[in-house]
Order: sequence, then C-alpha cells, then structure tokens
Amino acid sequence: MKTKRQVQKEATRLHILETAYQIYAEEGFSATTNQIAKAASVSHGTIFVHFPTVENLIVCLLDDFNAEINGQLHGLSEKNEQLETFLEAHINVLIRYEAFYKRLISEVNSLPQEAKFVFINMQSIVSFHFNQVIERCKNEKTVKEIPMHIIFNSWLGLVHYYLTNSYLFTEGSVLTEYKEELICNFIKLIEK
Repeated sequence: MKTKRQVQKEATRLHILETAYQIYAEEGFSATTNQIAKAASVSHGTIFVHFPTVENLIVCLLDDFNAEINGQLHGLSEKNEQLETFLEAHINVLIRYEAFYKRLISEVNSLPQEAKFVFINMQSIVSFHFNQVIERCKNEKTVKEIPMHIIFNSWLGLVHYYLTNSYLFTEGSVLTEYKEELICNFIKLIEK
C-alpha cells in the first residue's frame, strides 16, 4: 500500500510529464525546464526532484510515449486482427500525441543521444508488431511479396510526410482528417 506522500509524488511526476508533452509540442525540445515548471505550476526545483537532468526528462517522456504505443499495438499484433485495424490503432495513438509526435520527428536529430536511442527503439517496436501483422497477411496471400522494410518504411514515410507537411492539407489534425484515406490507399498499394 502506497503512502499519501508516494501517491502525491507519483501524481506530480505524471503532471510534469503531461505538461512536458504540451510544452515540447508547442515550443520544441529547446524549451526550458523553467517553462515546463511554470506551465505545470510547480517550482523549478521540483522538476529536478523527479528528473535529475533535462536529458532524463526527455528520455522518460519518450519511454512513456513508447510504452503507450507498444501497449496499443502489442495486443493487436498478437491477435488475428486485420491490417486495417492495426494501422488505425497506430494512427489513433499518434492522434492523441499528434503535436508532440510531429515535433519529435522534426527535431529528433537535435535530441540527446540516449533520447535518439529511445526513438529508434520505439520505431523498432512498431516495426516488430507491424511485421507480425504483415507476415500473417503474406501467409494469407492478401499482400504482395514486398520486402518488409519497404512496406514499413512506406507506411511510416507516408504518415511522417503528412505530419511534417500538415499545413498543406489542413489547419486541424491531419491524421484525424486523413486517417481513412491514408489507411485505405496504403492497403491498396500493398494488397494483391
């Protein structure tokens, strides 16, 4: 059983992470811990009680995001879910974090090395689950015999293109507005 203090500490840590998602989405990863503390209505020192360094804060944030994506996709890849269901789940997770993810993919090269490794791990996990679904489709002979890395990179490239160029398509959520079109046309490209 957790003490009241432990529960409060966990709540504060979670609040800081939620605020960091928002600030990094709006301001980019060059945003300061002062900005995060102010937006979270906590003292600047409180940030460092929970996250010893800025790099640690970013890594923990990406770990949290990675766990969310993995949690959503793992179950679907284990079941006999259709490719369309899997792709929709992937986009749905990204929609919840759209502004943050858009900033992440545009600034990943400026992140600390450990954060880059977490990002690479995140894409590897998505690729692993994606591969399970595609292999099932290949066994059912519903998709073309295209190398897995080409299929995955095409999907990710399509999603990333729409995100990084969203101003060309809409003023709102590009993934919400174009989700069905992206999924439908991607499937048409790879299906037999």
